[in-house]
Amino acid sequence: MEKVFVNFTNHPSSDWGEKQTAEAEKYGKIHDIPFPQVDPMSTEQEIQQLGEQCYKEIMKYNPIAVLCQGEFTLAVYVINRLRQKNIKVLAACTKRIAVMEGNKKQSVFVFEKFREYS
Repeated sequence: MEKVFVNFTNHPSSDWGEKQTAEAEKYGKIHDIPFPQVDPMSTEQEIQQLGEQCYKEIMKYNPIAVLCQGEFTLAVYVINRLRQKNIKVLAACTKRIAVMEGNKKQSVFVFEKFREYS
């Protein structure tokens, strides 16, 4: 059975740097599942329903590990469901570098490592 790393974020793996891609591939083949937009007016019940749909979609790939980052309440629901199945769930840890362009400050994020949710 093929090992799979699910990228459940709004950051497609095609946009990742070499270091992040290499770290993810240590777990298996990368498969992107876009993290959905969450209506700020959603109820807790609607978040649970959406979370269950996301969980089922992720589980179709039988992942070894899942990178899960997005709207907090939905992310927590999905993280908890995955951890109940002993799936390793990760966050991307980055270094933020402020770059001045004229009088405008822009942030650049540099991937450092994955950290497991515990």
